[in-house]
Amino acid sequence: MSLRRKILAGTTGLVLGSTSLMAFLGQWEGEGQNVVYADKLARGLPTVCAGITRHTSPYPVVVGDYWSPERCAEVEQLVVQKGQLALADCLTNEDISQNTFDALYSHGHNVGVPSTCASRAVALINAGNIAAGCKALAWGTDGRPVWAYVTDAKGNKRLVPGLHRRRLAEAELCAR
Repeated sequence: MSLRRKILAGTTGLVLGSTSLMAFLGQWEGEGQNVVYADKLARGLPTVCAGITRHTSPYPVVVGDYWSPERCAEVEQLVVQKGQLALADCLTNEDISQNTFDALYSHGHNVGVPSTCASRAVALINAGNIAAGCKALAWGTDGRPVWAYVTDAKGNKRLVPGLHRRRLAEAELCAR
Protein backbone atom coordinates (compact mmCIF):
# COMPACT_ATOMS: atom_id res chain seq x y z
CA MET A 1 0.00 0.00 0.00
CA SER A 2 1.39 3.43 -0.94
CA LEU A 3 2.12 6.11 1.63
CA ARG A 4 -0.68 8.22 0.13
CA ARG A 5 -3.20 5.41 0.67
CA LYS A 6 -1.96 4.79 4.19
CA ILE A 7 -2.40 8.48 5.04
CA LEU A 8 -5.90 8.57 3.57
CA ALA A 9 -6.84 5.33 5.32
CA GLY A 10 -5.44 6.55 8.62
CA THR A 11 -3.15 3.53 8.91
CA THR A 12 0.00 5.59 9.35
CA GLY A 13 0.93 8.09 12.03
CA LEU A 14 1.21 10.88 9.47
CA VAL A 15 -1.49 13.51 9.18
CA LEU A 16 -2.14 16.12 6.54
CA GLY A 17 -2.00 19.79 7.48
CA SER A 18 -0.78 19.20 11.02
CA THR A 19 -1.05 22.09 13.44
CA SER A 20 2.73 22.19 13.79
CA LEU A 21 3.18 22.34 9.99
CA MET A 22 0.70 25.21 9.64
CA ALA A 23 2.52 27.14 12.39
CA PHE A 24 5.89 26.40 10.75
CA LEU A 25 4.67 27.62 7.36
CA GLY A 26 3.29 30.74 9.01
CA GLN A 27 6.78 31.62 10.22
CA TRP A 28 8.13 31.62 6.66
CA GLU A 29 5.24 32.48 4.41
CA GLY A 30 3.97 35.78 5.78
CA GLU A 31 1.11 34.47 7.91
CA GLY A 32 -1.67 37.04 8.02
CA GLN A 33 -0.79 38.55 4.62
CA ASN A 34 -4.34 39.13 3.42
CA VAL A 35 -3.61 41.52 0.56
CA VAL A 36 -2.14 39.90 -2.55
CA TYR A 37 1.38 41.23 -3.18
CA ALA A 38 4.02 40.79 -5.87
CA ASP A 39 6.66 38.54 -4.27
CA LYS A 40 10.02 40.08 -5.15
CA LEU A 41 11.93 36.84 -4.53
CA ALA A 42 9.62 35.03 -6.96
CA ARG A 43 10.00 37.59 -9.78
CA GLY A 44 6.79 39.39 -8.86
CA LEU A 45 4.58 36.30 -8.57
CA PRO A 46 1.29 37.36 -6.94
CA THR A 47 1.21 35.79 -3.47
CA VAL A 48 -1.22 35.89 -0.54
CA CYS A 49 -1.85 34.34 2.87
CA ALA A 50 0.86 31.78 3.71
CA GLY A 51 2.49 31.55 0.29
CA ILE A 52 -0.56 30.91 -1.88
CA THR A 53 0.01 31.63 -5.59
CA ARG A 54 -1.85 31.06 -8.85
CA HIS A 55 0.05 27.78 -9.13
CA THR A 56 -1.68 26.39 -6.04
CA SER A 57 -4.92 28.33 -5.55
CA PRO A 58 -8.32 27.34 -6.94
CA TYR A 59 -9.15 31.08 -6.96
CA PRO A 60 -7.50 33.88 -8.98
CA VAL A 61 -4.59 35.55 -7.15
CA VAL A 62 -4.52 39.19 -8.24
CA VAL A 63 -2.18 41.83 -6.78
CA GLY A 64 -4.11 44.21 -4.56
CA ASP A 65 -7.06 41.88 -3.90
CA TYR A 66 -8.04 41.28 -0.28
CA TRP A 67 -8.52 37.73 1.00
CA SER A 68 -10.45 37.23 4.22
CA PRO A 69 -8.84 35.20 7.00
CA GLU A 70 -11.50 32.53 6.33
CA ARG A 71 -10.57 32.26 2.65
CA CYS A 72 -6.87 32.11 3.56
CA ALA A 73 -7.50 29.30 6.04
CA GLU A 74 -9.67 27.39 3.54
CA VAL A 75 -7.21 27.64 0.65
CA GLU A 76 -4.12 27.07 2.80
CA GLN A 77 -5.59 23.82 4.15
CA LEU A 78 -6.61 22.70 0.67
CA VAL A 79 -3.19 23.53 -0.81
CA VAL A 80 -1.31 21.81 2.03
CA GLN A 81 -3.40 18.64 1.87
CA LYS A 82 -3.11 18.40 -1.92
CA GLY A 83 0.62 19.11 -1.78
CA GLN A 84 1.29 16.63 1.00
CA LEU A 85 -0.54 13.90 -0.90
CA ALA A 86 1.60 14.65 -3.96
CA LEU A 87 4.69 14.50 -1.75
CA ALA A 88 3.55 11.17 -0.30
CA ASP A 89 3.47 9.78 -3.85
CA CYS A 90 7.24 10.25 -4.18
CA LEU A 91 8.17 9.00 -0.71
CA THR A 92 8.95 5.30 -0.67
CA ASN A 93 10.40 5.26 2.85
CA GLU A 94 7.33 4.87 5.02
CA ASP A 95 9.35 5.02 8.24
CA ILE A 96 9.48 8.79 8.44
CA SER A 97 8.25 10.97 11.26
CA GLN A 98 5.61 13.68 11.09
CA ASN A 99 8.40 16.23 11.48
CA THR A 100 10.29 14.83 8.48
CA PHE A 101 7.10 14.78 6.41
CA ASP A 102 6.25 18.34 7.44
CA ALA A 103 9.79 19.62 6.75
CA LEU A 104 9.79 18.05 3.29
CA TYR A 105 6.40 19.60 2.60
CA SER A 106 7.55 23.04 3.76
CA HIS A 107 10.40 22.73 1.27
CA GLY A 108 7.94 21.68 -1.44
CA HIS A 109 5.53 24.47 -0.53
CA ASN A 110 8.35 26.93 -1.15
CA VAL A 111 10.12 25.45 -4.20
CA GLY A 112 7.40 23.20 -5.63
CA VAL A 113 6.62 19.62 -4.66
CA PRO A 114 7.96 18.24 -7.97
CA SER A 115 11.34 19.88 -7.27
CA THR A 116 11.39 18.50 -3.74
CA CYS A 117 10.48 15.03 -5.01
CA ALA A 118 13.40 15.21 -7.49
CA SER A 119 15.83 16.43 -4.81
CA ARG A 120 18.86 14.69 -3.38
CA ALA A 121 17.21 15.06 0.04
CA VAL A 122 14.24 12.88 -0.92
CA ALA A 123 16.50 10.36 -2.68
CA LEU A 124 18.54 9.97 0.51
CA ILE A 125 15.46 9.72 2.72
CA ASN A 126 13.91 7.13 0.40
CA ALA A 127 17.18 5.16 0.58
CA GLY A 128 16.82 5.10 4.38
CA ASN A 129 19.41 7.75 5.18
CA ILE A 130 17.11 10.22 6.90
CA ALA A 131 19.86 12.17 8.67
CA ALA A 132 21.75 12.83 5.41
CA GLY A 133 18.49 13.60 3.60
CA CYS A 134 17.51 16.16 6.21
CA LYS A 135 20.93 17.79 5.96
CA ALA A 136 20.58 17.87 2.15
CA LEU A 137 17.60 20.21 2.49
CA ALA A 138 20.07 22.97 3.37
CA TRP A 139 23.53 21.85 2.24
CA GLY A 140 25.04 20.52 -0.97
CA THR A 141 27.65 17.80 -1.19
CA ASP A 142 30.25 20.56 -1.53
CA GLY A 143 29.21 22.14 1.78
CA ARG A 144 27.52 25.13 0.15
CA PRO A 145 23.94 26.22 0.83
CA VAL A 146 21.29 24.82 -1.52
CA TRP A 147 17.75 25.89 -2.37
CA ALA A 148 18.55 29.39 -1.10
CA TYR A 149 19.33 31.33 -4.27
CA VAL A 150 17.33 33.57 -6.57
CA THR A 151 18.19 34.50 -10.12
CA ASP A 152 17.76 38.11 -11.18
CA ALA A 153 16.60 39.35 -14.58
CA LYS A 154 20.21 39.30 -15.83
CA GLY A 155 20.66 35.65 -14.87
CA ASN A 156 22.85 36.32 -11.84
CA LYS A 157 22.32 34.02 -8.85
CA ARG A 158 22.50 35.42 -5.36
CA LEU A 159 22.21 33.80 -1.97
CA VAL A 160 19.21 35.00 0.02
CA PRO A 161 20.02 34.66 3.72
CA GLY A 162 16.33 34.36 4.67
CA LEU A 163 15.87 31.42 2.31
CA HIS A 164 18.92 29.72 3.76
CA ARG A 165 17.57 30.27 7.29
CA ARG A 166 14.37 28.57 6.16
CA ARG A 167 16.34 25.64 4.71
CA LEU A 168 18.26 25.33 8.00
CA ALA A 169 14.99 25.35 9.97
CA GLU A 170 13.53 22.70 7.63
CA ALA A 171 16.66 20.54 8.06
CA GLU A 172 16.40 20.87 11.83
CA LEU A 173 12.68 20.02 11.86
CA CYS A 174 13.28 17.11 9.49
CA ALA A 175 15.89 15.58 11.78
CA ARG A 176 13.74 15.74 14.95
